[in-house]
Order: sequence, then C-alpha cells, then structure tokens
Amino acid sequence: MSNSQENNTCKMVCWAVAVVVGLLVFFWTKGALSFLLALILGGAIAYLLGTAATRTFCTAAQDTGSQTSSAPMPEPAPAPAPKPAPAAAPRPAAKKEEPEAPAPEAPPAPAEEIPDYDGDGVKEGTGEGSQPKGLSGPRDGNADDLKEIKGVGPKLASVCNDLGYYHFDQIAAWTADEVAWMDANLKGFRGRVSRDNWVEQAKILASGGETEFSKRARDGDVY
Repeated sequence: MSNSQENNTCKMVCWAVAVVVGLLVFFWTKGALSFLLALILGGAIAYLLGTAATRTFCTAAQDTGSQTSSAPMPEPAPAPAPKPAPAAAPRPAAKKEEPEAPAPEAPPAPAEEIPDYDGDGVKEGTGEGSQPKGLSGPRDGNADDLKEIKGVGPKLASVCNDLGYYHFDQIAAWTADEVAWMDANLKGFRGRVSRDNWVEQAKILASGGETEFSKRARDGDVY
C-alpha cells in the first residue's frame, strides 16, 4: 500500500472514531442540555478529537513513510502495526437543574404601611375600586388551576375561589378599577394582583398558552 493510501486510511479511521465519540457525547448530554447545545457540544468534541488524531497519527505515519522510502533499503520496510483507537472522552456529569422556588406568600402589611399598589395616588383601602363579578361555582364543575399564575399559592388560590374566581378568563377580564379592589381586599395578600401581574399571566393562560412558571406548576416542580 502506498504512503498516500495509508495516510487516507489513517484519516478515515481517526475521523470515524471521532464521530462515534461525538455521538456518544451528544446522546449522553441531550437529556441535561437542549437538543441544539448537545449537538454543538458533540460536534465540537468530534471535530477537535478528529483533528488532533489525524495530526498526531496520520501525519506522523506519512512522515515516517516518506523517510523510509527515501532511504536506501535492501528490503521494503514492514507495514507499521495498527495503532489502538483513542479512548472515548469522559462523559461530563449531568447538571441537575434546580426548580425555581415559588413566590412566597407575603404576610399582610399593617394598615398604615400599605402602599399605593396600583399607582393611582391613593393608598390601598377597603373602599377603593369595585369588586369583580364572581361565580357561584366553577363552570361545569371544573375550575382552572389558579396556581399556574406566578404568585398564587395554594392558600391564595383558595381565597380567590371563596370570592367566586375559578377561571383564568375571569382574572384576564379584570379592569384597572377591579384590580384596585382586589389589591385592597385580598386579606393577607394585599397588592399581589398588581405586583405579580396576574391579569397579564391570566390572558396568556386563558388563550391556551403557557408561561415558564405554568409549565413547572403543571409538572409539579413548584408546589
């Protein structure tokens, strides 16, 4: 076999091994990383390993073959022994993503310290705004899981149900005047509607969409 053929064979072997290692890294990491990041990582490792292997083994083999052919030899040089395939790169330990902690349900502030949550220039009080219309019970007996709204924990969801609010579209339809009333009258949770942007989140959920927080809530990674 000529030096050129040996060099090409060496390169093919090195790149094949590099591709196998890259695929192993990709399949091992795609559970911890996104598909694209795992693909990029596997491709990068395959490229670096293939480049290093061909430069180390194939270039050296080509140089040795050139020197051997140029030197006067009574007999043809024996074929070099096959080199062992490089060991697979160690698999990085998967990093477990910690779920985001739910928003704490803050205790109520004293009456004299309650701020102006809705920014209308009037400190929140029980006489501000108008109460949103509630329902006597959930439609068809099936209430939405209000805990998918960030800032609404199990206790606060129960408070909303007691006031007649069971569905995302109810909250999504609240006016500024109704939000002001809710901020002032959620006992133990004054101001949470404005502070946590309930209406904006509820509009997304009522239309069938989802938020990053609602995804975790549905998977049971929040409460």
